Formats: sequence, C-alpha cells, structure tokens
Amino acid sequence: MNTDPGKRKNLGRGLSALFGEQEPDAAAAAAPAPIVPVAGMPITRLPLDLLAPSSLQPRRHFDETSLDELAASISEKGVLQPLLVRPDPNHAGRYEIIAGERRWRASQRAQVHEVPVHVTNLSDAEVLEVALIENLQRQDLTAVEEARGYKRLLEDFGHTQERVAEVVGKSRAHVANTLRLLSLPRAVQDLLDNGQISVGQARPLIGLNDAETVAKLIVKRGLSARQAERLAKGFGRKRRLALVAKDTDTVALEQSLAQATGYKVSIAFDGKGGAVTVAYNSLEQLDDIVRRLSSGGRVKAQTEAETDLQQAS
Repeated sequence: MNTDPGKRKNLGRGLSALFGEQEPDAAAAAAPAPIVPVAGMPITRLPLDLLAPSSLQPRRHFDETSLDELAASISEKGVLQPLLVRPDPNHAGRYEIIAGERRWRASQRAQVHEVPVHVTNLSDAEVLEVALIENLQRQDLTAVEEARGYKRLLEDFGHTQERVAEVVGKSRAHVANTLRLLSLPRAVQDLLDNGQISVGQARPLIGLNDAETVAKLIVKRGLSARQAERLAKGFGRKRRLALVAKDTDTVALEQSLAQATGYKVSIAFDGKGGAVTVAYNSLEQLDDIVRRLSSGGRVKAQTEAETDLQQAS
C-alpha cells in the first residue's frame, strides 16, 4: 500500500472535476462545457469494452430511472466529465474504473462507444478510499454499503477508525456507529439496502435477538424511528423477563388464572416488574378476552346469574 504523504495529499486534488456528473435537467439547460484536464493527469479516450467496474467499489445499488435519465443526457451532450481509471492489475490492456461507474453504465445505455478517462496508478487502498469519497460526496451509498467500505479499509488495508474518518471526512463516532450496522442480521441489512427501513429505524435493533422480527413489524406497520425504538425496547424487555426462572408460586398462579379464564396464562417477573400474557388461538377468543377485561369480569358473572335464574324458573 502506498503510504507516501505527498501522494495521499494529492489524492483529493481535482476530485470535484473528476467526479462531476451533471444532472440531466442541468445538462440540458447548459451548453456543453469543455473537459478540463487535471494537473498531471492527461485525458484520453477508451472504448467502453476495455473498462470494467472495480471489485473495490463499495456501491452495489444503481437507480434504474436515474441511469436512464443520465443516459438521455449523455446521448444529447456526451460524457462531460472523464472517468477515473487505472490499469487493470489482472488483465493487461484493460482498465479498472475507480470513479465514474454510473457514467460508464449510462454510456452503455446511450450506445456510446468510448468515453474520456483519466488514467492513474493507485494502490488498492487508495482505490477504495477514492470510491468511498466519491460516493459519500454524492450520498449515493446506502448505510450498509458505507459500513462495508469502512470495514474493508480496517480489515484489508490496516486502517484505524481514526484514519478512515480522516480519509472520508467524517467523525470517528460516525464511522464507529455506521460499522455497528454490520452486526445486524443479513435480512435486516437487506431492508436497509433496499430503503425499506432507515438508519434511525435500524439502529435500535442492534444487539436485539429478535431484530429481524422487529424490523419486519416496523416495515409492516410503517413505524417512525421513535416508534421503532419503543417497539425494540418492548421486545428487549420481553426477552429479559423470559430469562427469569419461575418459582412454584408463580407457576401455581398461572395455573389458577388459566382455570379461571379458560386460557393459557404466562407470568414473567424480572425482580422489579413483569408481564401477564394471555394466549389465544382465534379472533373469537380475543374478542372474548377483551369483553371479559372491559367488563371487569362481569360478563361471565352475568351469564352465570342468567343461567341460575332460568334453572330456578
């Protein structure tokens, strides 16, 4: 890995020009701007079929509608900003895209045969750094993609969290909190990746045994981040209650309540408080439980009184 301070300092020079991608509306309204070379990085043109995405690219999701819009802009105006590439370390004569994969994909849709590129030589670590910076500046990464990029810098290239934060221009706390998302079950990470839940909704699920179940409830009910936090706390409390061993008095009380109500009753106690759970198997049974609770038990008493009166007459 290249650790030359001068090269690291120059890594960000001209990134705005390299990463520029005009939005379709803006591009249509403006006259085509000349492509300005970055100092020390001459522009050349390469066929699309000699370029390929980098395996170090953290981004995995590309919006189809956005790609179609960019392709329409490229058809009319061309690719206004060069891609950043390096010689492919595994295939002679070919090139790996460091920044600009979205432009490359849109150019294919626009049936453009070649695109302007800057060819540079960067180490694997620097490729990942640049890819992260580019996508974070555009807010193109999902939180999980961002976390995976940080993890690779830490594990594959020996970065510290402080170094990662410095590279991407984020706080160390942000890097640490983002990395924690990778402790979520894969199913929950997929919901984050697909935009079905937000980071605010997912964060309370970290460390929760029922994280996947709670995440699906959040999506199904359309809960806000605050509501998701309350739901997660409720599941956490339920789990803690279940871990407390029941004494013989609690078991006897459960049996007594079950006989009195006709339903299975479970009591959980954590030393400070607890919960009483009444199980039911159908909506009719639920309605019966609701009637009993809302009437303070008077429904059953009234029914029994009416039965006694009929028998007496």
